[in-house]
Amino acid sequence: MASLYTHADSNTHKTWLLLTVFLVFIIAVGWLFSYLLDNSAILFFAVVLSIAMSITSYWFSDKIVLAMSHAMPVTMQENPELYRIVENLCIVAGLPLPKIYIINEAQLNAFATGRDKNHAVVAITRGLLEKLNRLELEGVIAHELSHIGNRDMLLSTVIVVFAGVIALLSDFFLRISFWGGGRRDSRENGNVGALLMVLGFLAAILAPIAATLIRLAISRKREFLADADGALLTRYPEGLASALEKIDADVTPMRKAAHNATAHLFIDSPFNEKQSRNWFVKLFSTHPPVEERIKALKGMNI
Repeated sequence: MASLYTHADSNTHKTWLLLTVFLVFIIAVGWLFSYLLDNSAILFFAVVLSIAMSITSYWFSDKIVLAMSHAMPVTMQENPELYRIVENLCIVAGLPLPKIYIINEAQLNAFATGRDKNHAVVAITRGLLEKLNRLELEGVIAHELSHIGNRDMLLSTVIVVFAGVIALLSDFFLRISFWGGGRRDSRENGNVGALLMVLGFLAAILAPIAATLIRLAISRKREFLADADGALLTRYPEGLASALEKIDADVTPMRKAAHNATAHLFIDSPFNEKQSRNWFVKLFSTHPPVEERIKALKGMNI
């Protein structure tokens, strides 16, 4: 019989496996582009630039996301019940109390952000506070605190770095190849050199797509892991499962806070699209299907 611990361990192992695949993928693509362009400085420049951009984004991520979501801070005096829920769960999780923000949207949703557990933020929509009961609200907040405890913000930044490296390498390769600069003469190795050049062009086109698919796959695994860890915090998986059922049934649009760049942060997609059962469409989803998440939660025992 599956337990919360086995589900969490399984998702953790799958996430690290995907991360390892990502690293190997970057090394392979980087080597191919460097070889074909006969210039290792391009790889070095792409890595340094993407890391610098990602670190800057990571350092100011909370401020950027909160501004994009139009979230406003809430004090203990304004909502003492919400603070008590968050405080109690933080004590169980061994986490410092994060800053709490409210998003003035009727849609049921929430997210966590911040560069680490000491600079974390939990943001909750007004609709979530109004339409969930206490046990359901605890389940959602525990899910978001699990993202903080699992350092998902750090992992997301690492993934952005990797995806940025791939995108920059592909862009450099296509641009330099188009202008005919720095290419290794394919006649040096005859048909092998020509074949490698063709593979290089294919990699430059397909690599960013592959990097995006790996990034989304890791994001989906982290949602499953946060569900399991969140249920472990509350000792009541049914609370989060019930909350997800209400969130999935909610058709209220998010008018101001929904952005493609931040959609993966929310507990469910803020665009309210019905997730397809088609395997190909699922590959490009930021979140796993809610039905699968609810099934996993209801199949767990503590």
